[in-house]
Amino acid sequence: MQRHFRKQWHETRAHCARGWQFLYDGAPGQLSFWFIALVIGAASGLAAIAFRFAIFRLQAAVYGAEDVNTLASFARTLPWIWVLMIPVLGGAVVGIILQKFTPDGRVRSVADVIEGAALRDGRVERKAGFASALCSWITLSTGGSTGREGPVVHIAAMLASWVSNRLRLDGITARDLMGCAVAAAVSASFNAPIAGALFALEVVLRHFALHAFAPIVVASAAGTVINRLTFGDVTEFVLPGTTTVEFYLELPAFFLMGLVCGLVAVLTMRAIFWSDDLGTTIQRRLSLPHWARPAVAGLLLGAIAIRFPHIIGVGYETTSRALTGALGLSQALIFAVVKVAAVSITMAGRMGGGVFSPALMVGALTGVVFGHIATGLFPEQSSAFTLYALAGMGAVAAAVLGAPISTTLIVFELTGDWQTGLAVMVSVSMSTAIASRMVDRSFFLSQLERRNVHLAAGPQAYLLAMFRVQGVMRRPDAEGAADEEACLRMIDQGLYLTAQATLETALPRFEKSGVAFLPVVTLEGEDQTPLLKGALFHVDALRAYNRALAATAEEEHS
Repeated sequence: MQRHFRKQWHETRAHCARGWQFLYDGAPGQLSFWFIALVIGAASGLAAIAFRFAIFRLQAAVYGAEDVNTLASFARTLPWIWVLMIPVLGGAVVGIILQKFTPDGRVRSVADVIEGAALRDGRVERKAGFASALCSWITLSTGGSTGREGPVVHIAAMLASWVSNRLRLDGITARDLMGCAVAAAVSASFNAPIAGALFALEVVLRHFALHAFAPIVVASAAGTVINRLTFGDVTEFVLPGTTTVEFYLELPAFFLMGLVCGLVAVLTMRAIFWSDDLGTTIQRRLSLPHWARPAVAGLLLGAIAIRFPHIIGVGYETTSRALTGALGLSQALIFAVVKVAAVSITMAGRMGGGVFSPALMVGALTGVVFGHIATGLFPEQSSAFTLYALAGMGAVAAAVLGAPISTTLIVFELTGDWQTGLAVMVSVSMSTAIASRMVDRSFFLSQLERRNVHLAAGPQAYLLAMFRVQGVMRRPDAEGAADEEACLRMIDQGLYLTAQATLETALPRFEKSGVAFLPVVTLEGEDQTPLLKGALFHVDALRAYNRALAATAEEEHS
């Protein structure tokens, strides 16, 4: 019997090895790619659930809570020194990890996934990514005030990158696979298959091409199955009773609230960026080591949490209280302001986590405040103010993420309430319209813009940065090469490009100088004469750019 089982085991391993080799030896066809999408979807869903349970376990161990879903309430019973010191210790550990395993002391998240999809052929960093996942886990378990969805998206992207490298996938296929992983991670996090698929298309890939749609839906469904096998078919939030809209009379109120939520979203994003700049300035002036920055942020968070424990973790308990009408006007207003401050401190401290859950909380609290005012002024023409909390939750989150379609759907799937679609859609459309004009379309694209990665303007802007001059130039021995004496004369005039420059730098130089080519040099040192490596012709640069634009257009419309 034992020999029989051993034989079956070896045969199963051999079949799996042959299947893997088949995928490895050649680019997968459509059917096999759908199978890969199913597998990566299940793996990403499991990773998302595992990350969630890991946070629960560490939170329970650190704070001693039996039910981490009510951690904010439980934290009120703890000694104040414990509430203060937990984030400090967590921040110190995060700082040490970041200093040791990342080159810039920065946690990777959704913005890096978007950059990987656009500029790195669907790949993200693995070493820094693992360190970031570990940091986000510790942050969210020890009092950090961010969300778990950003880290989960990056973890899924790392899985997709590993598979893409193993199968040697081209850029288009690898991007589609990354979209599959992201969709599954989001759907497994929220039990939201529709929103998960659309989030991957709208936020990460930023197109709705048919070749990507089918495998992403397959992966998103797989992630949802993982969630439902674990938690059952339940929604994240439970609303009290049925919500209805006083149709004609109340719609202007939701238009107005959408504008307010758009401004709140902009203030939240700018507060995060301002806090990050302030933290960098303070760190530089005080010569603080990199590991100390998260610890200092943890100290500030702990001090706030003593009085306002609702800032601890993802904050779904407070969001649920807002959606069920358990918060008054002044309480909701104070909670919203304090939450924005806590999120800004966490992000400025480079502690890890995402912005989606905080945006949901701030949006729900904003909706509660607006709803109390609207129903107080016009009680006979208004529905329950909890409906405003629901619409506000979607409006702020959509403006922060720059994802009105997927956010609208995720609000419905989180609550199970599809009867209030008009109110949510009106608020979301107004908030995203105003916010997208005041920032670079979304929080993630604004983050990238601050790093001089110009994705917000579209392919016509960022494709130029993908081409290095040395890859497009003509070498001195190539056919049609530039005259060497002419190149040397231009170098003497300071008219040249370095080999590491990109077309983003080169094309403006051509426009300004009006020349047909520019010498390409390497600089050995400040006092050394530039060494001629070749010449970049204007026509070659434009040809490379046009080919890239055509390939991108084909990918986005196929």
